Amino acid sequence: MAKTSPIEFINQVRAETKKVVWPSRRETIMTGVMVMIMTTILALFFLGVDTVFNAIVNALLSLAK
Repeated sequence: MAKTSPIEFINQVRAETKKVVWPSRRETIMTGVMVMIMTTILALFFLGVDTVFNAIVNALLSLAK
């Protein structure tokens, strides 16, 4: 494999970054809102699962007394 010089590498990086399509402000905001909504839904789901498991474990431990 041929080695590239540091200058050639920098030129290749610049050429590749020019090909990047950056999201618009609206797309960024919508994605952020969706992330917050999904994070909240998952947090509530796991809170419910944890509460149920906690109740089950407490019930089982109370039987052992």
